[in-house]
Amino acid sequence: MNLLIVEDDAKVANMLKQGLQESGYTTTHARAAQQAMELLDQNAFDLVLLDLGLPGLDGIEVLRHLRAKHNSVPVIILTARDSVDDRVKGLDEGADDYLVKPFAFPELLARIKASLRRSRSEGPVLTLADLKINLVGRSVERAGKAIDLTPKEFDMLVYLLRAGGQIVSREMLARDVWKINSRATPLDNVIDVHVSHLRDKIDRDFDLQLLHTVRGVGFVLKVP
Repeated sequence: MNLLIVEDDAKVANMLKQGLQESGYTTTHARAAQQAMELLDQNAFDLVLLDLGLPGLDGIEVLRHLRAKHNSVPVIILTARDSVDDRVKGLDEGADDYLVKPFAFPELLARIKASLRRSRSEGPVLTLADLKINLVGRSVERAGKAIDLTPKEFDMLVYLLRAGGQIVSREMLARDVWKINSRATPLDNVIDVHVSHLRDKIDRDFDLQLLHTVRGVGFVLKVP
């Protein structure tokens, strides 16, 4: 589980990182709203711990940015703002939970686990940047826009994403997606056509290109 900590107080951030890492989580730290938004656009996180009192842009802007892109990653606000109005605003903007500083670390861990359980109960979803793949419904969307894929294109996209940014060869696609052990030129041509169609569907309308061809080697799905 990879958690993003958005916190400008170095002492609080270090406490969170140490405690979460000792509890088995991987953490990434952002000190300001703009840095957090860039990280969220380029990486998939399982949960965000968000301070509101950040330098420059307020933490609420991070939350709005996230939800505007239809990113459903759970967000727990951690803040010294304890008024009812602040709580209501944070939850209305799309936060999943709200915890006032100072807080007991065991309570934070319990809230993280509860948010992650709720998130997983919605069904297995793979994400990369603003690309979201629902494995149960076999649906794909990017930045909230539904993308219509053929069954083979869907299987190929899932296979590329599960490769974790590693290059996938035509031989691997033939064996694991087409279930054919012996490669041939006609099959390579079919794979190339499918990759071209898939790239056109998931990248054509977006500035950030995710599907890349590595000449003479294969294909890779990643944030460049």
